[in-house]
This record gives sequence, C-alpha cells and structure tokens, in this order.
Amino acid sequence: MEEKTAIAALAALAQPMRLRIFRALVGAGPQGMTPGALSAMLDVPASTLSFHLKELTRAGLVTQERESRNLIYRPSIVRMNDLLGYLTAHCCQGAACEIAVAPACAANSSPRHWAPRCCWLW
Repeated sequence: MEEKTAIAALAALAQPMRLRIFRALVGAGPQGMTPGALSAMLDVPASTLSFHLKELTRAGLVTQERESRNLIYRPSIVRMNDLLGYLTAHCCQGAACEIAVAPACAANSSPRHWAPRCCWLW
C-alpha cells in the first residue's frame, strides 16, 4: 500500500461516525448492510449516513453494490488488511512480535495495556 492510500484510509476513519459505520460493516461481514439497516442500527439520518458512506467508499474501505432495488455496502476486508499491514510492516524491525502485558500495567487487565512487546512505550 502506498503512503497516499494509507493516509486517505486513515483520514476516512478519523471521524467518529465513519469509524462506527465501518465497524458495523465489518461486523456484518461479506453480506454487508443496506443504508436503511445501517441508519436504524446507528441511529443516524439517511443524508448524514450517505455522506459518510461516500467518504468510506472514496477511501476504498467500503464497496457498494446494487442488488435488485437495494444498495448493499460491504467492508473491503482486503483494503483493511492492507492498511493494517502497512501500519505494522516495520514493527519490531522485521522480527516477530509477541503480545505481552506491559509490566507496569500488569495489575490492570484493561485491553488498552496490551501491546506488541517490542512496541510498547509505557
């Protein structure tokens, strides 16, 4: 993935409603969701949803397909994995990362304290 593509994807996800929409679509999996179902699930007006779906589609994170009279939006799992790969490509200088709990946070079991061993900054 090129840097410009990664920046576009991250920018699209850097807005709370778009992140919620993308997560909902990822949860729906390959069957995707209609705008009506997304609107009801996320309690967002159709016009607002349309704007955010357009931005996610422009970034390549979401695809749109017409099935009969419905539009179906699906997450682009390939693009999501490409973005994750881009973000972690240089992690640990090429060595395999192990997941470990930061020692200072061992008493706190919150998931935010989990990080690749070589990448924690606590």
